[in-house]
Amino acid sequence: MKPSSPAHGRIIQIEDADGKSHQGAIWGAWVGILVLAAAVKVGLLVAGAFPFNSDEAIVGLMARHILQGQWPTFFYGQAYMGSLDATLVAGAFFLLGQKVVVIRAVQVALYLGTVITTIMLARRIVGPRPALLAGMLMAVPSVNLTLYTTISLGGYGEALLIGNLILITTLSIVDSPNRRLFYFIWGLLSGLGLWAFGLTLIYVVPAAVVIAWLSITSKPESARPGRLDRAVLILLGGIVGGFPWLAYAVRHGPGLLLTELGGSAIVGASPVGLLPAIASHAFNLLVFGSTVALGLRPPWEIRWLAPVLIPVVTVFWFAVLYFGLRSLIPQARPGLGKILLAGVAATLCAGFVLSPFGADPSGRYFTPLAVPMAIFGAGLLAELGRRLGRWPVYILAACVFVFNLWGTVTPALRNPPGLTTQFNPNTLIDHSYDGALIEFLAERGESRGFTNYWVAYPLAFLSSEVAVFVPRLPYHPDLRYTARDDRYETYDQLVADSPRVAYITTGPEALDSALEGYFTAAEVTYRVADVGDYRVYYALSKPVPPPDFSVPAGDRP
Repeated sequence: MKPSSPAHGRIIQIEDADGKSHQGAIWGAWVGILVLAAAVKVGLLVAGAFPFNSDEAIVGLMARHILQGQWPTFFYGQAYMGSLDATLVAGAFFLLGQKVVVIRAVQVALYLGTVITTIMLARRIVGPRPALLAGMLMAVPSVNLTLYTTISLGGYGEALLIGNLILITTLSIVDSPNRRLFYFIWGLLSGLGLWAFGLTLIYVVPAAVVIAWLSITSKPESARPGRLDRAVLILLGGIVGGFPWLAYAVRHGPGLLLTELGGSAIVGASPVGLLPAIASHAFNLLVFGSTVALGLRPPWEIRWLAPVLIPVVTVFWFAVLYFGLRSLIPQARPGLGKILLAGVAATLCAGFVLSPFGADPSGRYFTPLAVPMAIFGAGLLAELGRRLGRWPVYILAACVFVFNLWGTVTPALRNPPGLTTQFNPNTLIDHSYDGALIEFLAERGESRGFTNYWVAYPLAFLSSEVAVFVPRLPYHPDLRYTARDDRYETYDQLVADSPRVAYITTGPEALDSALEGYFTAAEVTYRVADVGDYRVYYALSKPVPPPDFSVPAGDRP
């Protein structure tokens, strides 16, 4: 017996060493994927590919005001997106300073969390090796996903990460239905997501259906906690996570919150009538949504990206769609993980078509599709690898990665506009002149006045709120204007109290003509200067507020 002992010991050591080596390789792959994901974003940020727009500036201003002791419940001017993003940015500002790059650093960190949780989710659904492929697909994503996970619009990065955590927690409940903590965490994440951004409902709805189904089909005698206990734990978690949302609803009533969640901000952009609206939204989904989600075009314009590889990539993603649908049939015995992913995609598409948000043709609402696409895409690549061998899969995966990178770098080099969230041509501004504008205003002693939404808040943030210009001017060619553009009442009072005001426009020509005629009628003299894309009306002989552009021209006094 003794001679065999050393041999047995050596075998154990070899197996342990192999195990450590395998684990080391896995951890190395995870780190490599995260480094790649960060490198793509950092490279684009260093190149200055992302213009600083007004939505992002509002996040920065909110974060600054939080550090000053003013904590808002929601994003300024809208109640369907909470201040979680601004709160995280405020923490980063405290540590690193109040800079635009710090806002983006928070988004990069959130996205790295999304990549990690996508790998974790994929390990449960398609296995360890395909999970790494899913991570790679997320590390080098389409231009649409790169855009909306690098700049901040107030909650998209948080929605993706919280959504992944909701799905992971749901699968943990499926695996361990007797663990009470999982139900509380699920409710906590759902409540937090509801407050952070209503988009997280696309995760909550299918996950809730799975949990309800599990509760109904489980045997009562073996179900611990019981059905009532599960509901109470979820409710308690939801109250804790969604406390800011609930507190606001108690103080002001739930009506505004519910209408905002239902898309009241964009009501009126769709055709009149239910069926025409649904048809229009379905068209936006199938034509605009599909092409931007696949990375075939940038979200702000109709222009094909990396056209040489479009046929290969299009065939691949249609094959992924077929693979995903085929894996859901009863004969394939789909796991709940795949059903959850399909549920997220189906809920998003249904919500887009049936709600007013379907009138928005930009790609922002399709970012959650990236995770199901990456996981099902990795599953398809793994199956092809078993059938065809490694090299065909390597070549196909390389085509997808090159396509995504090519499709991101090409528009980044066309700056302006760069990688922009502005899909309306009337809102595209060359922000490289922002510094010159701030300097011009300071030299002329102009620090208060009026402008449009896309100028007001970047100007306020970059000037450390020295230059405060409220958005009371339109930017549409037909001079349409909505009072929702004016997001922060404190600025209104600062301008109203100022003994002198200036006006800043970025077009259209009809606006400049209207303002010049308005000044003449009011017997106001002024000077004009162009600074890049900005036209500044300054040195006004007396301060006058702008005409009310929310009223049709024919009805103005």
